[in-house]
Formats: sequence, structure tokens, C-alpha cells
Amino acid sequence: MGAGGERIALVSGVSSGIGQEIAHTLLAQGWRVIGLSRRAPGLDHPRLHHVAVDLSDAAALDAALVDIGPLDAIIHAAGVLRVGRIGTLDPANGDAMWRLHVMAAERIVNALVSRLADGGRIVLIGSRTAAGSAGRSQYAATKAALLGMARSWAIELAPRGICVNVVAPAATDTPMLKDPARAGVQSKMPPMGRLVQPAEIAGLTAFLLGDAARSITGQQITVCAGSSL
Repeated sequence: MGAGGERIALVSGVSSGIGQEIAHTLLAQGWRVIGLSRRAPGLDHPRLHHVAVDLSDAAALDAALVDIGPLDAIIHAAGVLRVGRIGTLDPANGDAMWRLHVMAAERIVNALVSRLADGGRIVLIGSRTAAGSAGRSQYAATKAALLGMARSWAIELAPRGICVNVVAPAATDTPMLKDPARAGVQSKMPPMGRLVQPAEIAGLTAFLLGDAARSITGQQITVCAGSSL
């Protein structure tokens, strides 16, 4: 904890979308937030410290993590979506998503877990697409990998009371959903007739950081407005 008993969370991908909404929610709850992203976040708050870094650049990310102190929570929300059907897949796209979704999560947690308080929390933002989706095999593979890492870390860190979970949204109303790079593979409207809202993901994430969730670990919680039914 920081001065005055403030809880401190590191949030990756804080410049937009789900990561930004998580930061906003935690700040409103009194957390101090260290945000990692290439671009400056659309938030201005005295308890938000932004670190500009390309999370897919291993050396740059390692350097950015050196000066980060004690933490109560780590949330990896950075993400990008590139699409392509089998037979036309671009290996560069798969590599880019793997570095951002999986390797960045690994590097962040590996470097900072010794600075994470006992009873702390790790939340990885996955995707309902991890179960499979036409045109998104590379993306699905990276998001599926997060669950394997989270469950492994949950076992290893349980003696310290650290909970590790994955929050897996379906189509969420964020800038990524409108990215031109995903043209040609459109998301279906969920059965509830609306997209998942970033605030819903942020609310669940905040719950997982709280005392009521201290026995929830190694789980993937899907937030899909009925898409997985």
C-alpha cells in the first residue's frame, strides 16, 4: 500500500477501452493507479501515474518495470485484434498479438510478483473468443493462453493468498471493436441485444480485487450478454 494506506494497482492498456475504464473505476474507489500504455490516457487524476511504454517491446517493458514499487493488484488489459481466416493468416499478426497479450502479461507478472502484497490480486483480461471464433484463430490462441497462465500462477501463489483470475468479455463497446484492421469479420449481436459495456468489465474487475473475492482464484469469468449460450 502507498502512503496513507492507499491501495496501488498497475493497469496495462490504460490509454483507452477496457483498461481506461478499469483505471477510472479504481480511481473512483480510492486506488492509486500506475498505468502502462504507448499513448497518454484520456484521464487526468492526481492518483494516476502514467508510464509511456510499448508493451510489445520486451526491452522497453522490462526497463519501465524497474522503478515500480509495491503493488496490491496487477491488471493486464492491453489488447489488439487482428483477424484472418486459415489459409490467409499473417504470421506477423499472430506474433504481435502473442507479444502483447501473453508475453507482456508474463513479463509484467514475473518482474513484479515479488513486489505484490500477500493477499494481492492479478486479473488478466481475456476474451470469450478464446473458445473459438471464425476468422480469429490467432487472437483466440493468445487469449486461451492467458487462462493456462492464470491457473498455473493461481496454484503457485495461493500460499501467499494472491488470487489470479481471467475476465473474458464478448464483443465490448470499445475503440478496438471499430478498428479497421478487423474488417471482414464482424461480431454478432449478443442474445441480450446489446454490446457488453466497458464499465461492466471494470466493475467485475474491481469486485475481484475486493475482500468478497478473496476465495476466487484460477477462474475465468465470462461477461458476454448471452453470447456463450
